[in-house]
Amino acid sequence: MAVVIKGARRVDRPHRRHILRGLLAGGAAVTVGLPGLDLFLSDNGDARADGGAIPPRFGLFFWGNGVHPDAWVPAGTGPDWTPSPQLEPIAHLRELFTIVSGCDVKVPNLYPHGSGEKGILSGAPVKVVGEVETFAAPTIDQIIAAEIGGETRFGSIEFGAEGGALSHTGPNSPNPTENSPHALFERIFGGGFRAPGENTDPDPRIALRRSVLDAVLADADAISRRLGARDRQRLEAHFEGIRTIERRLARLEADPPQRLACMRPEGPSGAFDPVEGRAQVSRKNRVMCDIIAMALACDQTRVFSNFITQPVNNILFEGATAGHHQLTHDEPGEQPQVHTIVRHLVGEFGYLLEALNGIPEGDGTVLDNCAILGTTEISYGRTHSLDEFPILVAGRAGGTLRTGLHYRSPGRENASKVHVTLMRALGITTAGFGADEGFADESIGALEA
Repeated sequence: MAVVIKGARRVDRPHRRHILRGLLAGGAAVTVGLPGLDLFLSDNGDARADGGAIPPRFGLFFWGNGVHPDAWVPAGTGPDWTPSPQLEPIAHLRELFTIVSGCDVKVPNLYPHGSGEKGILSGAPVKVVGEVETFAAPTIDQIIAAEIGGETRFGSIEFGAEGGALSHTGPNSPNPTENSPHALFERIFGGGFRAPGENTDPDPRIALRRSVLDAVLADADAISRRLGARDRQRLEAHFEGIRTIERRLARLEADPPQRLACMRPEGPSGAFDPVEGRAQVSRKNRVMCDIIAMALACDQTRVFSNFITQPVNNILFEGATAGHHQLTHDEPGEQPQVHTIVRHLVGEFGYLLEALNGIPEGDGTVLDNCAILGTTEISYGRTHSLDEFPILVAGRAGGTLRTGLHYRSPGRENASKVHVTLMRALGITTAGFGADEGFADESIGALEA
């Protein structure tokens, strides 16, 4: 049985070194390799044979070095709760978020900071490759991005005033985190962005890149018809990433989304370098939150992660006598400086909510159409504990989540149940989240509207 490949010789069947070829206008050839297929191994194969105008969004707000549980957990449950000392900075926003307390990150706590970081973000234990600790599974943002991020210019955006690369698509596969407000603005609202009403012609290089992809995908479709069911499945998986790129390029060529609140914002001004050895955490975070809020309003992305600080950071915060991580271990007594730092970071979470809530959208705001997870990598910094884990959930995800509550787990539930809740609230059908001890397949009904 012969297979005809455009721009290639006639062959009896694809082989391991086969490449897909496409011809562009003018005769230029482009090629993409094939994945490993059963057809290469034997002649036998298996016989396996959004409707709303406003899209859902997911956001992650992450800070390092934990909290102090005694100063974190509020009194009272349900809608009748009293802000704790560390939640007082966002008490005026209480109708916009829910506190989840009493849950544990269930992965084995074998690596200080690392176990909690991997456990809360991926639901899986630490994976050790050689001497390197890494994620054994994709992080929650990337799982969600794979489901709802494929139609926008950016499948996901990772940024943070002083954060590191904690978003992962798998083991040793981090997504870079942008720490510069100027670079974040340029990436989203620079030359590739067109606001509604702007008549700027799209970059001609976009059309060329789409032509390349169209040519290769046409060849892929031709060869797919000659493959067995299992090989077709593998070929589809191999090219899904290419199709995602094609969809995003098409979005760049098309008119920009007609979002009423979308506009080209002004870029950040001034420098953001440390002042007398102290990072400008708040100033950087607030500029970046304003940028990402407008990025959502303009439908440039539907998934973002704000890693404002990273685990084990020793940032010298204003008024502190030592770095943050050092203080969590060395400051005596009730650790008033650590307490002040936590309040500061919680206030920055509040600013993110205000930025999203300040943009009208539909009958509500951008925040109303988001599901935001706020958390850290440990509970009590001094002991690296993973019980009584601090979790905040904000936004209503288009009306599927409840806010204004304090949910207190009655029996030390798995924190991964929060992730299942958020995914299902976003319309993602999932059998569960996490692995091994960290796996959960139930949502928390009290959080669901």
